[in-house]
Amino acid sequence: MNLLRRTALAENLHTLDYKPVLHGDNGSTLKATTVLAMMNWLGLRASYSRPRVSDDNAFVEALLRTAKYRPQFPVKGFADLEQAR
Repeated sequence: MNLLRRTALAENLHTLDYKPVLHGDNGSTLKATTVLAMMNWLGLRASYSRPRVSDDNAFVEALLRTAKYRPQFPVKGFADLEQAR
């Protein structure tokens, strides 16, 4: 929780006009009352994977691997969602 708090405060997430989303799996760690209270205090919204859908995590892991090992892709980003597709 300390990492979450430090990051949220360092990035000034509490000053945004919207609630940023922290997405996680359906594990008990991110659903714990103390974590949810901290997220609420920091102005974060919780989002969870769909129940009983086992392959969601694999797609997220593939995306994160691409982002980690191919930081040059895309070079200038995408103009809109259609271009990204």
